[in-house]
Amino acid sequence: MNKRIIKVLTGIRRCGKSTILEQLVEELKNEGVNEENIILINFELERYFNIRNVDQLSDYIDNLAKDNNERKYLFLDEIQDVENWERLINSYLAEDKFDIYITGSNAKLLSSELATYLSGRYVEIKIYPFSFSEFLKYKQFKYKKTNKINYQKNNKIKDLFYEYLIFGAMPSTLEFKNKEKIQLLRDIYNSIILKDVVKRNEIRDVDLLDRIIRFTMMNVGQLFSAKSIVKYLKKDRVNISTRTIYNYLSYIEDAGLINKVKREDLIGKKILNYIEKFYVVDLGFRQLLFGNNERDIGQSLENIVYNELLGRGYDITIGKFKDKEVDFVCKKHNKMIYIQVSYILADENTIKREFEPLMKIKDNYQKYVISMDEFNMSRDGIQHINIIDFLTGDLI
Repeated sequence: MNKRIIKVLTGIRRCGKSTILEQLVEELKNEGVNEENIILINFELERYFNIRNVDQLSDYIDNLAKDNNERKYLFLDEIQDVENWERLINSYLAEDKFDIYITGSNAKLLSSELATYLSGRYVEIKIYPFSFSEFLKYKQFKYKKTNKINYQKNNKIKDLFYEYLIFGAMPSTLEFKNKEKIQLLRDIYNSIILKDVVKRNEIRDVDLLDRIIRFTMMNVGQLFSAKSIVKYLKKDRVNISTRTIYNYLSYIEDAGLINKVKREDLIGKKILNYIEKFYVVDLGFRQLLFGNNERDIGQSLENIVYNELLGRGYDITIGKFKDKEVDFVCKKHNKMIYIQVSYILADENTIKREFEPLMKIKDNYQKYVISMDEFNMSRDGIQHINIIDFLTGDLI
């Protein structure tokens, strides 16, 4: 705050960006900033629907900005639909006219064109749905942080974890009962698809888009390629090119609904194209479209761990080591860790399957297996962590 750099908050619709802007406004007021020096425009509200180009936006802001020498603050919420808005923001920044905060619900907000306008003069702050620890705070559940297998045998935290696994943690749904959450998630999902995918990309075949999304949701955490989707759709006599599949997946990813994770050859240290994994930004959307989050618990746990690692700032790939796969290779600054995710380490065959890929990697980076087990099964320098301890602790 109060730095000559544009603060850009990005994230899926209804994940909390607007609330954060409102909190910042309240913080400024509490610090004694005069309300007339704060301009907050939420382009999702009806009274701003007529502002759709840069000239209209400039006139509106000029009418609100008081002609005094005091510092002024500009908050523009969901700005992506205002044509050529980046030109105006660039001008304001050059004049040091405002301390500027903007939000957007599509990755195109930071397109190459915008990056050219604002190169080196903005910082992107990614906003996600609540993590499990934030979800527990919202529920006012107090827990003790732990860095070791010390599973809290508390039915309440188990119940909350399964609620999180099934319905996710989109902030705007949490004050409602579980049976009401699906309808709220449906409304959010429809808004995302209509505004940030169909309308923005001028998609005509909405049925095809729906099929691709459902296939992706069904296969979260599974390796597949565009060819896999083509083959799947041919069963329903739908013929489509792999290029169109890639385009649709890109549109869905830009809207923040899914995240693509590439594979990395851990021996050759190169990225492998065409076969990837996808994870949904919030498991509530998978429950809405496909159901079975609890039945497909292995996939759901892997999705939860991925989202947690993403929120902690890691760059993540899928590791390929000869004929073995490592679920997550996580990098942050000079730190790298390897992670396997499993539901239950039920027998020696399962333990071997999860630990063996990590044992074959002979570097000195830390290696972890995360599961629902309540007993510590660490071995051969590989740490085993209960997933709730992982989500509520700070070991990784």
